Amino acid sequence: MIVDTEAFLGSVPKRIIVTIMIFVACTASFMLRVHMSINLLAMIQPSTTLPSNNASMLPNDTISLSSSEEISNMTTFDIANLVVPAPVIPDYGPRYDWSQNMQSHILGAYFYGYLLTSLPAGPLAERYGPQRLIGYSFLLCAIVTALFPLFATVNVWFVIAGRFLIGVLSGCVYPTLHNLISRWIPPNEKSKAVACIAGGSTFGTVITWPFAGLLIEHFGWVFAFYVPAFLSAMVGFVWFWLIADSPGEHRTIQKEERDLIEASFGNTVSKAKAKPPFGKVITSLPFIALVLSHYSSFWGLNFFVTQAPKFISEVLGFNLTNAGFLSSLPYLARMFSGFFFGYVGDSLRRREVLTVTALRKSFIVFSHFLPGAFLIALPFIGQDPIVTVSCIIACLGFNGASTITNLVNAQDLAPNFAATLYGMMNFLATTAGFLAPMTVAFFTKENNTMDEWKYVFLLTAGFYVVSGAFFTMFGSGKVQKWNDIKEHQQTDPTPTVQTIRL
Repeated sequence: MIVDTEAFLGSVPKRIIVTIMIFVACTASFMLRVHMSINLLAMIQPSTTLPSNNASMLPNDTISLSSSEEISNMTTFDIANLVVPAPVIPDYGPRYDWSQNMQSHILGAYFYGYLLTSLPAGPLAERYGPQRLIGYSFLLCAIVTALFPLFATVNVWFVIAGRFLIGVLSGCVYPTLHNLISRWIPPNEKSKAVACIAGGSTFGTVITWPFAGLLIEHFGWVFAFYVPAFLSAMVGFVWFWLIADSPGEHRTIQKEERDLIEASFGNTVSKAKAKPPFGKVITSLPFIALVLSHYSSFWGLNFFVTQAPKFISEVLGFNLTNAGFLSSLPYLARMFSGFFFGYVGDSLRRREVLTVTALRKSFIVFSHFLPGAFLIALPFIGQDPIVTVSCIIACLGFNGASTITNLVNAQDLAPNFAATLYGMMNFLATTAGFLAPMTVAFFTKENNTMDEWKYVFLLTAGFYVVSGAFFTMFGSGKVQKWNDIKEHQQTDPTPTVQTIRL
């Protein structure tokens, strides 16, 4: 049920404020996640030698020769010691001689840290509440992010350690947000709230890449760390100010809204705390199907998050600012389509046009099968840079339908343990965050052209299609039996009375 906001005497419903803050938190979280992809391009020292047997070809805009004929002519000579005159390198700040392998460790370190806390974050949020977990996460991330220029001057391993720590702090955000949704958002509004998770994540990517590029080109790469640090601190303070763990704990919520939220859950959400039934969860076919579909979606997302600037800059040949802008376009498409599909999903559920299970399975076509199809086609039709970028935009645009498939399905299966479920599937899916850069590094270690990248695109397409098929067969939108919490099990037994004959 959706209540007209005028019913609350003109005040903004608190669950709307919660939804907006979910969007803001995800925007800030992804800003902290992805800004290194652009910053790193300005921090590394471009190589100025032609490739040897153990070196890979340099980016298109790093060395500019007059023609391909000149390159072919030069390769007929002994050029082992030949050095090509270095182009003018923009002065964005200090540059460091970090190898491709080291760069992949920098980008992947975040996800190693993220992996550690994404699993325990769900049970912690269910027991201690989401306000403090997320608030302190952003405040501490702000401090670490501001220290990155110092880390870089000391040693590259300090940069890797810093990214690892950011990942540790950020790992609790998304499972905790799902706990917040399970406490605050009525079932018929959850798809739009989950769309704010996807939309905020996408918006964070959309604004971070071009904004970081502009900061780097005008002020240097150090400010591409200082500004995100400041914004992260602001989000932390505002979060503590506006967010409460539940409607019952909010100081200014009106009684009508609190009663509406609590009544909408029926008996699917319990106020009692209980240990998640891990054994039943990991053997549940609907949950396994959810994990696989989430993993493929997360792989595709993190593949483009960490590698799109590199691909667009080095393979397609766009400059830093244009690479940041073009890299953000697929996420802009994903953001708007996520809100659109979220609205459609809530409308269909409210009108009971489809069962929840049929709804989830029907839209897996958009969130998984179509993105897979575009990635299969991309290496074969993507000879033109604009066509290539268009395929990537279509891929992530349709993946926006994940707001009514894998991203919200944990709320269907077990509202009481939604944060735990999301933490578990996010724990596994996070491995994609560091495996994707390693996969790209593996396929492009000799050359860095479309011929090498096509294997990465086809692998990602395979993940989409196979997991989508498994979800179609075994996925579900029904509340599972293991969601139930027996609140009477903690009742003290009645003491027995004994009589004694004197």
